[in-house]
Amino acid sequence: MKTQWDYTALADAYLKRPDYADAAIDAMLAIMGARKSDKICDVGAGLAHLTLMLAARGMDVTAVEPNDAMRVNGIKRTKELTNVRWHEGTGEQTGQPSQSFDIVTFGSSFNVCDRPVALKETARILRPRGWFACMWNHRQLDDPIQMRIETIIKDRVRDYDYGSRREDQTAIINASGLFGSVVHLDSRVVHGQAIEDCVEAWRSHATLQRQAGAAFAGVVASIEGYLLSLKTPKIQIPYSTNIWAAQLR
Repeated sequence: MKTQWDYTALADAYLKRPDYADAAIDAMLAIMGARKSDKICDVGAGLAHLTLMLAARGMDVTAVEPNDAMRVNGIKRTKELTNVRWHEGTGEQTGQPSQSFDIVTFGSSFNVCDRPVALKETARILRPRGWFACMWNHRQLDDPIQMRIETIIKDRVRDYDYGSRREDQTAIINASGLFGSVVHLDSRVVHGQAIEDCVEAWRSHATLQRQAGAAFAGVVASIEGYLLSLKTPKIQIPYSTNIWAAQLR
């Protein structure tokens, strides 16, 4: 299924991305009053990072993913699970029946959708009083290593920004008129990563690649040079899992 951005070349690298903070996922499900076997549609499920966490908590998960390579990897990772099914679809067109789900989640995918359209589609497939949630892992940019990496990027890509993935999602959710009060949750998680895997993650950084253009390879090379200069095989990367959740009116 064609989308605005093609993540095919990044599918394997995304396997090494960090999971969301357990505390944030548990708090989200508690606020929603979720119960085991509740039906969840995980939209833009990618390589099943969030899908696996929801399935491990006993949820019945329908994973929707437009990219073939991503979906193949996700299917492989969940092949032993009887409470996960995969479908091709997007946030704007999930291909799912109306009023079928208790919860609809977007794990690091809401920002690559037409968000107002995706919210309307979410409302369509949710059961009455069902819940929407979108979430991202944000690197903590006040960490010294991450601060230096940001300086490397912005020295070479002057107007670099992370777009809507680092925005407060409250306004866009409220503007839809479809949901009640928005709840924001965040919880810290630390991801240990080998230097070579960290460099590979930057090579798969779609946002940086789009904005850096021809400078992209040079930016990644500079990041690699800095990380190698640390003379350590592994670094600890602090993240904050940020979740915005709201109940269908």
